[in-house]
Amino acid sequence: MGSFSYTKEQRLRKRPQFLALGERGKRVQNAYFIAVFAPAQGKVSRLGVTVTKKVGDAVTRNRIKRCVREYFRLNQHRLKAPVDINVIAKKACCQQESPLLAASLDHLFNRVSEGSRH
Repeated sequence: MGSFSYTKEQRLRKRPQFLALGERGKRVQNAYFIAVFAPAQGKVSRLGVTVTKKVGDAVTRNRIKRCVREYFRLNQHRLKAPVDINVIAKKACCQQESPLLAASLDHLFNRVSEGSRH
């Protein structure tokens, strides 16, 4: 089950990583999320999650982050090539249930996968 892991190497963690992705990346969005993505520098896809205080309180923000990370963990194999992705939550997602957020992420990751082909 190693393919369903989510290790430190698969995370965007430092501010310079997020800034570099913002400068060189493409953007796609839907009603609940914005994704900034670019081809990965390494051999694995990496995920960053941004949920600002405008979205909701800490409990809400953490729930959204858990939902995004879990979706990535289970569906990273669907990405055609290694991609760095920063998923930014919009305020509209704060009151939605997890299945709706997962469907929204599914739509977003399909668009990222289409846009990341070399």
